[in-house]
Amino acid sequence: MKLNGKTILITGGGSGIGLEAAKQFLEVGAKVIITGRSQSKLDVAKKAYPALTAIKSDVGNEDDANALFDKVKALGGIDILYNNAGVGVPPKNLGIANDDHLKGAEYEMEVNYLGVVRLNNVFMEMLKSRKESAIINTTSILSMVPSMIEATYSASKAALAFYTKSLRGHLNILNANVKVFELLPPLVDTDMVADRDDKKISPEKLVKALINGLVKDQYTIRVGDSKIIYMLNRFFPKLAFGLINPKKINADLKS
Repeated sequence: MKLNGKTILITGGGSGIGLEAAKQFLEVGAKVIITGRSQSKLDVAKKAYPALTAIKSDVGNEDDANALFDKVKALGGIDILYNNAGVGVPPKNLGIANDDHLKGAEYEMEVNYLGVVRLNNVFMEMLKSRKESAIINTTSILSMVPSMIEATYSASKAALAFYTKSLRGHLNILNANVKVFELLPPLVDTDMVADRDDKKISPEKLVKALINGLVKDQYTIRVGDSKIIYMLNRFFPKLAFGLINPKKINADLKS
């Protein structure tokens, strides 16, 4: 897929992976619009990269999604929708009754899954009208093997992975020119996991792999340990589960 000259909308673009993606997409000649819930983060991003267009928007909010569409349409529309925004909640043992289980699951599903479905739907006809367009959905290494300390997060990413594959198939049936990419990151060194000492890759490395996959029309883009876990889970699922869930995490689930 050609990226030079394309206009891309990146959700969760004010920091972390989203901001790194904005930087690298600008470098390859794309026009970039970023969204996020924090105006201060968007302001910092805009100051660092003046070529960006920054729009405050919450992907988990239906009114925000519709307002975002109107603003993007007024700017001339987009060719690529990159659903990057994601949230996680602190781990709690699901075997101990707690109202937070449902609240956390609702929050993660609303942003990580339902928000993506909503935004894709809002922008679908715009994307279909373009000569060459794309949707990028960020799932996770945990969409293949769940993490016990990120149970509902894993579930939301697994839901998104199945949806992504189905969406690609549905668009093929329609002979639509919208390409659907799935990015499966391993653990990435962002503020979201700053307190964890596990092996991480940099946002820079992840985004380089993403762009390389887009250019090559590689619809499923597994990066770093996601490649290893994919293969292990096919043939040695217990080993893959153990690698994602080492015994040291048990202490996090005692209460």
